[in-house]
Amino acid sequence: MNILLLLIMFPFVVAFVLLGLPTRQYAVRKYIVVASALILSGVSIYLAAQYISGGPQYFSFDAKGADMAILFAEMVFAGIIIRLSLKHKQYLTALLMLIGVALMLGYEIGLAETVHAREILFVDNLSLIMALIIGVIGCIIALFALGYMKDYHEHHPEVKDRTGFFFFIIFAFLGAMYGVVFANSLIWLFGFWEITTLCSFFLIGYSQKDDATKNAFNALKMNLLGGIGFAGAIIFLAYNDQVTQLNQLNGLSSLLPIGLLAFAGLTKAAQMPFSSWLLGAMVAPTPVSALLHSSAMVKAGVYMIIRLSPVFAFENGGAAVGVLVALVGAVTFVMTSFMAIAQSDAKRVLAYSTIANLGLIVVCAGVGTYQLYWAAIMLVIFHAIAKSLLFLSVGSVEHNLGERSIEHMDGLISIMPKVAVGMAIGILGMFLAPFGMLISKWAALEGLVNANAALTIFVAFGGAATLFFWGKWLGKITMVKSAPTDFKAKVSRLEGISLGSLAVMTVLVCLTFPLISRYFLEPLIADIYNQTYLLGQSNVAILLLMMGLMLILPLTLLRSGKRSYREQYLAGANTAKEQFHGSLGTTHSLTMRSFYLSNIFGEAKLFGISVVISIILIVIMIGVGL
Repeated sequence: MNILLLLIMFPFVVAFVLLGLPTRQYAVRKYIVVASALILSGVSIYLAAQYISGGPQYFSFDAKGADMAILFAEMVFAGIIIRLSLKHKQYLTALLMLIGVALMLGYEIGLAETVHAREILFVDNLSLIMALIIGVIGCIIALFALGYMKDYHEHHPEVKDRTGFFFFIIFAFLGAMYGVVFANSLIWLFGFWEITTLCSFFLIGYSQKDDATKNAFNALKMNLLGGIGFAGAIIFLAYNDQVTQLNQLNGLSSLLPIGLLAFAGLTKAAQMPFSSWLLGAMVAPTPVSALLHSSAMVKAGVYMIIRLSPVFAFENGGAAVGVLVALVGAVTFVMTSFMAIAQSDAKRVLAYSTIANLGLIVVCAGVGTYQLYWAAIMLVIFHAIAKSLLFLSVGSVEHNLGERSIEHMDGLISIMPKVAVGMAIGILGMFLAPFGMLISKWAALEGLVNANAALTIFVAFGGAATLFFWGKWLGKITMVKSAPTDFKAKVSRLEGISLGSLAVMTVLVCLTFPLISRYFLEPLIADIYNQTYLLGQSNVAILLLMMGLMLILPLTLLRSGKRSYREQYLAGANTAKEQFHGSLGTTHSLTMRSFYLSNIFGEAKLFGISVVISIILIVIMIGVGL
């Protein structure tokens, strides 16, 4: 238990230390961030080693004082949000905050004295996996941010340098995420859940520009709405079933609280119709995008849905709620995968692909069978590593090229070979791991065929779109072109270490996934379902062969980065390097354009109908629980 409390509290202590540092104390901040990141990563790994084979363990202690402290913190946060909302005339945000506060005060006054959580914290293999994602990937993002934020303010002198506040929020975010994955008390879980909402608000609005402030409030409104659903579930559970713990959700008299908790998870996971908050978060500095998408915030949302997965599978009527949750995920997966095709902004492609992959996880968790439970967790692991690598790589490219459009990444392998190889590994990890490894023929698709064959249609079409938009991006960055003579890439040492670490981790996790399955997933699934999912030896052999490409291709690409452009026939008389005379005697430059098909897959075509369908599904989901 002491290790769990350390992982929860230590980041908050570091956060306040960093907040107190003067803005220009770069060296001191660097040492504190590096040391703290190493400690959190090391303790997370140690925790996994200690508890991996012990099964679920629950910890009881007198938490009344802590409960009051959490309530007090919520009141302080509410005051801050209401004040800022009134300042910016965001009256709906203030109202949603007031409703959430009123619900929790009502719980504290009417029920807290009679209903108590006994087992406050817990740890199982899913908690350990999430802790490793938070502690390792989250800390790598924090290290990357040290170099990135310095460059960020050089590129954006109009933005006030609040780097100390930035790292304060980053570490508070990490502490809150540890709290989310270790909390068994629903009150504790809700408190940390709301802290992640507050942290995302401040990170998205970091620049304090009008568009950043607007998008920050948009994210806040949607997540406060989910928080109201969460608070309603807590009150309902305590009043009707005397339930105050996450491990008590089986055997409920009503499925309404399960629907409300699923609703909260869907909002935080940016599923339709709530995806716009995550798209708007792209205005934030790149480390924020990486943190929100890979190891925090949205992962809290899918974590909640995965925790509810056994309820969907086992409870009477739970399957109906679970199928509706899965349908929301399926619609999100298909529609956002197609909308990603129409995007040329690299961060926007990553945002849509994140929402799509989270939708796929929701599909698996919503159906709730043991095969799909396995698939959902494996998707979380692969997505967390590969997506953080891609976001950070795009951040480095943007600072060097002054652009983040995919159309400006022609020949990236020639001018920034190491970063380009890292991006290629991330892209391969995305469509080889979730599409080829899990969805195409094995766990997820097999599980869906057995449990709900209709959902395989969504997976097939969404998977095809996924392959298309990743493939065309990969082609852009790996084409060999002549490098500008005056170009010199600038990637700081910490940025390079962070990108290299994530690239190596992507390859290693792809190669060692059978071990991850055996030691982390199979004991967890056996404990819940009394059976487990075992990959056949032939499937493992095929998958390892596929993963071999993850080793061969990067080595080939690094060699390509050393090649110079060779003159070739360009559909006309060549006049200079990468130029030619056309049929009418005009001179053209060599260009390669991607297909975006925005008139077919653009947001204007698909977003509105996706929102309508998903709202209908969510309303039905809540109605089924009544």
